[in-house]
Amino acid sequence: MALEGAHLFRAELLEEGSFNRRDAMAPSRPPPRSFSPLLTLSLLVFCCLLQADLIHPAVKSTLNVLGSCAKVPAVKRVVITSSMAAVFYSGRPLSPDVVVDETRLSDPAFCEKSELWYMLSKTLAEQEAWKFTKENGIDLVTINPGYVIDPILQPTLNTTIEMIFKLVNGSETYPNSTHRYVDVRDVANAHILAFENPSASGR
Repeated sequence: MALEGAHLFRAELLEEGSFNRRDAMAPSRPPPRSFSPLLTLSLLVFCCLLQADLIHPAVKSTLNVLGSCAKVPAVKRVVITSSMAAVFYSGRPLSPDVVVDETRLSDPAFCEKSELWYMLSKTLAEQEAWKFTKENGIDLVTINPGYVIDPILQPTLNTTIEMIFKLVNGSETYPNSTHRYVDVRDVANAHILAFENPSASGR
C-alpha cells in the first residue's frame, strides 16, 4: 500500500550515526522514535542476559537518534515514546489518596533491586534523553503510555495483545491489579499534538 507523501529511510537504531541524514531529519518530519525491546514473561524468567539485552539497546538507541537530531539546527523539538514504566515503579506504597501522574519517576535503584529490567531500561533511557536534550538545547516532550494495543497487522500476537487473548480464551484469569491499556492510534495522535502544539512541554 502506497502512502501519499511518505518517505522511507533505512537506519539501524543501535548504529551510531545511522540517522545522520538531513532529509530524514527535516523540521517538518518528526524524528524517528527510539525503542526498548519488550520480551515475554517466559523470557523475563529464563534469559540470563536480559539486563544487557534490554537496557543497552534502550539507552543507546535513544542517544543515537538524539545525537543525529543535535547535528541538524532545524530540529528544535523531539518527541520520545517513553512509558508508564518510567513513571510507576518507585517502590513507594500506593493508597487511595496517591495520584500517579507525570511528576512521578520510577526509581532506577528500586527497579534494579526488583529485577524490573524493562522498567529500568525505559527509566534510564528517558533520564538520558532529558540530560542530553538539556545539554544540547533541544526541546523535548515525552509520551508515557501504558500497554499499547492495536489492530493486529502481523500474523502473530505481540506481547500486549497476547495478554488480552489469554483472558479471552480463559488460559488466565484477570489479576487483582490495574492494567493501563491505550490504543496505538491515540498514542500516535498524542505524538502529533506534542510535536505540533507549541504549548506542549515536559512529560
